[in-house]
Amino acid sequence: MRNYTIGGPDAQEEATGKQSDIRIMAGKVKWVTDIEKSVLINNFEKRGWVQVTENEDWNFYWMSVQTIRNVFSVETGYRLSDDQIVNHFPNHYELTRKDLMVKNIKRYRKELEKEGSPLAEKDESGKYLYLDFVPVTYMLPADYNLFVEEFRKSPSSTWIMKPCGKAQGKGIFLINKLSQIKKWSRDSKTSSFMTQSTKEAYVISLYINNPLLIGGRKFDLRLYVLVSTYRPLRCYMYKLGFCRFCTVKYTPSTSELDNMFVHLTNVAIQKHGEDYNHIHGGKWTVHNLRLYLESTRGKEVTSRLFDEIHWIIVQSLKAVAPVMNNDKHCFECYGYDIIIDDKLKPWLIEVNASPSLTSSTANDRILKYNLINDTLNIAVPNGEIPDCKWNKSPPKEVLGNYEILYDEELAQGDGADRELRSRPGQSLGPRGGRSRDSGRTVLTTWK
Repeated sequence: MRNYTIGGPDAQEEATGKQSDIRIMAGKVKWVTDIEKSVLINNFEKRGWVQVTENEDWNFYWMSVQTIRNVFSVETGYRLSDDQIVNHFPNHYELTRKDLMVKNIKRYRKELEKEGSPLAEKDESGKYLYLDFVPVTYMLPADYNLFVEEFRKSPSSTWIMKPCGKAQGKGIFLINKLSQIKKWSRDSKTSSFMTQSTKEAYVISLYINNPLLIGGRKFDLRLYVLVSTYRPLRCYMYKLGFCRFCTVKYTPSTSELDNMFVHLTNVAIQKHGEDYNHIHGGKWTVHNLRLYLESTRGKEVTSRLFDEIHWIIVQSLKAVAPVMNNDKHCFECYGYDIIIDDKLKPWLIEVNASPSLTSSTANDRILKYNLINDTLNIAVPNGEIPDCKWNKSPPKEVLGNYEILYDEELAQGDGADRELRSRPGQSLGPRGGRSRDSGRTVLTTWK
């Protein structure tokens, strides 16, 4: 009788082994990334996930913003299947581009105003009582004339110019004279603002020249916010954010306008400063900030500040939710940058679609590893092959250091949003009523 087993028992065993390898792989999440960061790869490997290339069948792709553009583009894009998820929404730039974020927030305010919402209430001078959380901002070159009009109202003010599509402090500078803008325009090889077509778009914002200082230094807050779905909106706040400090003491003096070590908190800039500390990286945990403020300003004032910060974040997400492509294959972890002024008013500066996963210190590495770990536990429940049809509402036990910031379904279910609309002047925004629950501040109006 002819033996059809080629290569005898050894080869048979090898073939059986390969088949079982394939079976094992079949039940495991297959991952790809184009961002070679250890905090990502270690998290994937810890789960026993299998690395594949982007041309193979994959379930989970942690990608750069450039790649997401190709995945969802009309020309080069492809249809994702139900067992594939990615870490950006297709048009995340509605929130993460400086100019579009401001445009969407302005539109959101106008819509609320038109609806007669008490949220859009203004004071005698025409300022929003609850929605004034972004510094006065114009797009250049489009809004140049509007900007000039505003500038002339308070000619001693300082403004900050930022390119719309750049990060890490690149291309940013401060101005306090119109002539500086004209010079910038000339240097950009453009004869006038109105003949602009190729030059990069910029935003120009009123500079917050009265920041809260600690140890005489300016700082900002980097907070991580995870959005699992925009419609209905469900978002989570990561408890382990941090403050980034400047290395040089702050001065509003016009002679120091060019000194970025005084004005910009970006680590990409500060790490080149003479006084940069490589051990703590000029960073403080949000927890430490909270303790400091509670001891210097009091617990109630500090609680109100953090309520306001959470309020700002939810409102910014509500502002972009109607225009966001709420693709079921997507989730996103944003890096929010907030500055607190010396009156303890928080300001939203910008939102990052790809917050840095580079670790500048040992603590940084631990924080970012845990951030990715907790993000994956929510985005890929139980580390199993994803299913886009799941309801994206994980149990509390898996949230780790995340806490639910806003759940639109819950809010509508318990009538919180209705209550907020029906009681003008009360329970509004972060200044709304609080209920005490074992000493912890609980917002009763919008959560």
